[in-house]
Amino acid sequence: MADLGIARMNGQSGLSGTLTRADLADVVHRNLGLSRAESAHFVERALHHMCQALSEGQNVKISGFGSFILRDKGQRIGRNPKTGIEVPIAPRRVMTFRASQILRDRIAR
Repeated sequence: MADLGIARMNGQSGLSGTLTRADLADVVHRNLGLSRAESAHFVERALHHMCQALSEGQNVKISGFGSFILRDKGQRIGRNPKTGIEVPIAPRRVMTFRASQILRDRIAR
């Protein structure tokens, strides 16, 4: 994870300020010595497993990074701000991210 931060601070990840799948695959390629195709496949599989777990109702915890937590929200009454009319908001499942203390400390520096 430290390598990702160093690569981005040196401007090696592009100018957008956003870490992309391609950036992750590039780091895997450089650090593990896999081919670019294998690195991209590795990143895709890891993201696929995370998405699959979340879609099946499981929380995802990555030690030292954070947790993706699913929460069921019940039905509630909302209000249209333009008209003031009350409307029911359907129950739904939402995902939240909670950064680990390690990540929060790194960001605060």
